[in-house]
Amino acid sequence: MRVLVVDDERLARKELINLLNQNDNVEVLGEATNVEDAKEKIEELQPEVLFLDIQMPEKTGFDLLEELDVVPLVVFITAYDEFALQAFQVNALDYLLKPIEPERLTDTLKKLEKKLEELKKEEESVAKSPKSKLSLSDQVFVKDGDKCWFVKLSDVRLFESDGNYIKVYFETNKPMIHKSLNALDERLDEKAFFRASRKHIINLSWVESIEPWFNGGLVVTLKGGERIEVSRRQAARFKDLMSL
Repeated sequence: MRVLVVDDERLARKELINLLNQNDNVEVLGEATNVEDAKEKIEELQPEVLFLDIQMPEKTGFDLLEELDVVPLVVFITAYDEFALQAFQVNALDYLLKPIEPERLTDTLKKLEKKLEELKKEEESVAKSPKSKLSLSDQVFVKDGDKCWFVKLSDVRLFESDGNYIKVYFETNKPMIHKSLNALDERLDEKAFFRASRKHIINLSWVESIEPWFNGGLVVTLKGGERIEVSRRQAARFKDLMSL
């Protein structure tokens, strides 16, 4: 597994890297000292796993995840119990308390191996999209107040523009992220997501029913119950995509 270690404490980085290097199935690609450094290295090195410190100067580990378009698997590392608890509630793959115990790290690496194998099978079963596009098997990080989620795009049924924010619909949650719908639309795989209107992007796999609407438009009902109007301009393209 391809790993990047992100921590502002040099000794903590070195300790973790030494432990990771004792495992033949781990390739440590590099280390980063802060959020900006981490963003550059993630883009350059494309790690599968981040070992990420939560509490860092200026910007936190959560801030880093918010700024990434697509998020690798994450293991939080922290010296603070309250942050470890928050990380666990955030549904990260795992968290490690400093100083890191070798046995605990071994358990984490086993979890990572299992998860990476599952993701590999999912990717093989899904048609490959261009590398720059976000596919259904990718996950994003969503933070709204004190609540945080790692969300697979296959679980997101709807993106809705709300001013300078986007409302993300998954399960019973509707958190807001500070991004534009146009920017998001450019990153999403068009085979999986459809720009229904200026305000909405829908996940095609969540479409439950389609009805004719005024002036040649359509109304799409999603499995979550939301009814979304598809503009007349987009209706023809939508019919082609859905093979109507």
